[in-house]
Amino acid sequence: MKKINLAITGCMGRMGQQIIKSLKNDKNFKLVTLTENKKINKKINGIKISLNDEKVFKKVNIIIDFTVPKCTFQILKIASKLKKKVVIGTTGFTKTEEDLIKTYSKKIPILKAGNMSLGINLLMYLTEITSGSLGKNFLSKVFEVHHKHKKDYPSGTALMLGKGIAIGKHKNFYNLLGKKYLNKKKFPYGNKINFNSIRKGEIIGNHEVKFSSGKEIITLKHEAFDRSLYSEGALSVAKWLITKKPGLYSMRDFMNFK
Repeated sequence: MKKINLAITGCMGRMGQQIIKSLKNDKNFKLVTLTENKKINKKINGIKISLNDEKVFKKVNIIIDFTVPKCTFQILKIASKLKKKVVIGTTGFTKTEEDLIKTYSKKIPILKAGNMSLGINLLMYLTEITSGSLGKNFLSKVFEVHHKHKKDYPSGTALMLGKGIAIGKHKNFYNLLGKKYLNKKKFPYGNKINFNSIRKGEIIGNHEVKFSSGKEIITLKHEAFDRSLYSEGALSVAKWLITKKPGLYSMRDFMNFK
């Protein structure tokens, strides 16, 4: 099998570094491009770190992007012009930005996921089923814990799980978006979906979805304790996306959930 020429954007970030590590155990890829959004005079595995411009992506088959929304759209603009496939692990997009990603996906294949873990995406699927199965008497909320370095809250995964609750109820997620708490010991259920985020230590990621009728509580939970599960997931979906036509894909498509 011919190797897939890979670009990693945000290569100095936590996920960028982790993907580079995971590539040592995956012979399907040839790492050809590493980029950052500012000039860095450094080489990794003999590859110079570049800025995001057209020339550095020309020999690339697929781009894995774990950056920030502003950078992601720089990448999408270039990828769209060069007809390159993109895996997006960046989080924190607004609804308008989400719509713009859909527009780009009409020209190139894009897989976007708030979390590349197979376990988290199974949790998302179970969240949808549970939310759809329970009656109106059940209220829900989402709790997440991440390391102290993580700036955004709620996490992209927590928001993804909130969307799972909304999908199960056949409701618009943005209409169900409730309060966003940070570092609270307790937080309430509500008619809308409330979120609580804890930032402490070096925790990789814990997520809980809770449903309560006041008489019983159902908890769906996932704990991550090795960051490589995200990078290995990103490489798996990159291999899958390489054969796809233009469109916006999700982990649901990759895992073949109905």
